[in-house]
Amino acid sequence: MSVETLKAIVIDALEDIKAQEILEIDVHDKTSIADYMIIASGTSSRHLQALVENVSVKAKEKGFEPLGKEGDSGSEWVLIDFGDIVVHVMTPATRAYYDLERLWEGPRPSSTDAL
Repeated sequence: MSVETLKAIVIDALEDIKAQEILEIDVHDKTSIADYMIIASGTSSRHLQALVENVSVKAKEKGFEPLGKEGDSGSEWVLIDFGDIVVHVMTPATRAYYDLERLWEGPRPSSTDAL
């Protein structure tokens, strides 16, 4: 099965449990650790655990076994490593603080950059 199939499974599983601000970042040309990073927010540590559990279960049902998971039931950031795809599920405050989007996508152009 392909990385595109896994990506669709992960995103569907996150959407099923109402993840917020799901973002897919293509990092294959920036790092050798993964092809994609998927970042999503949950409203609480309990919501994060439900999101992580659903992603893990749905992926396993389709034959994708996570290589590892970091973060516990009280964490504000949980990471699931599928090899080609790394999934980050965070609370909004933690997501804003670490700003992985800026790290992996680069700075966003401001409205004054065009001037």
